[in-house]
Amino acid sequence: MASAPEQGLPLFYNRLEPLSSVAHGDWKARKVEAAPFLATAHAVPLTVEEFALAQRHYPIVFSAGDNPVPLALMGLNEGVNVFVDETGKLTSDVYVPAYVRRYPFMLARLRPEADELSLCFDPGTEVIGKFEEGEPLFEDGQPAAATRDVLAFCEQFEQAGQRTAAFMKELADHKLLIDGEVSIQPEGADQPFVYRGFQMISEDKLRELRGDVARKLIQSGLLALVYGHLFSLSLIREIFGRQVQLGKVPGAQAFAPAGEPVAAS
Repeated sequence: MASAPEQGLPLFYNRLEPLSSVAHGDWKARKVEAAPFLATAHAVPLTVEEFALAQRHYPIVFSAGDNPVPLALMGLNEGVNVFVDETGKLTSDVYVPAYVRRYPFMLARLRPEADELSLCFDPGTEVIGKFEEGEPLFEDGQPAAATRDVLAFCEQFEQAGQRTAAFMKELADHKLLIDGEVSIQPEGADQPFVYRGFQMISEDKLRELRGDVARKLIQSGLLALVYGHLFSLSLIREIFGRQVQLGKVPGAQAFAPAGEPVAAS
């Protein structure tokens, strides 16, 4: 039985333990074909570097609340992911967000007052452990190639996270985000399915931006991200269609990535 997640940990992580040559000197990393933690994940965080690729496969929205983050929608309902099977194995050839590929590793401060980030992992994972097969994490007490690659990837992810935070600040400063709502009327249904609980960029507010502000967004490349998000919203109905085919359109639950599911109208 999996242990309960520690408070304050990000999505997917149940516990965190620093990777150490002393405690994990004989551990190895092995390849897996499925990600069980992804099977019931309907919304996964994205960084701005991923918008260009992610928008081809997923609707990109923003979480609700005071500190929104970009999300790739892999399903419209809580616990539904239309791109993986029940084991977490991909059923479609789609872009996999870096947030997913980073797991079970992440950089974290071992103490609140610490300046440096340390490479940590979720000890409940099946990716690393005392396996006979796989790539060693340490060689002669030093990080092996596999560990160095993981560390570099996590560092790049942290840097992308900072750029994403800067993008979100621009959206907030210019008050471009509004509460989102999507209504889908399937053929033969008495009432439409209404999905709420997320944020989106207002096209009306975008058109009302002052010229100097718009020029700044264009020159910084942020306007391309804005339109990547807006173009991707057309995929919401495609995700709904996938759920219909899979028989995963609950009548009483609706998409709410930031918290409680919302009742469908």
